[in-house]
Amino acid sequence: MSPDRRAVGWIRYSGIGIEVAGAIAGFALIGYWLDKRFGTAPWGLLGGLAIGLIGGVYNLVRESLAAVHEAEQEDAGTERKE
Repeated sequence: MSPDRRAVGWIRYSGIGIEVAGAIAGFALIGYWLDKRFGTAPWGLLGGLAIGLIGGVYNLVRESLAAVHEAEQEDAGTERKE
């Protein structure tokens, strides 16, 4: 793999952590808003945190598996060329 292509991969996958944090924060804010609107504290916030955490980790695992699959395909292509 060329250094240029490897850098693009790092940039692509470095955003996964930000996506996880964004999902957790976004759903926590929605839960907080629901608590204020309906007076259900702390259940909206806790539910939002749980949904954000589950969604963020799901996306993390999905992207990680896709990266592993890409690396395996690339390795298989490199071995055939040698």
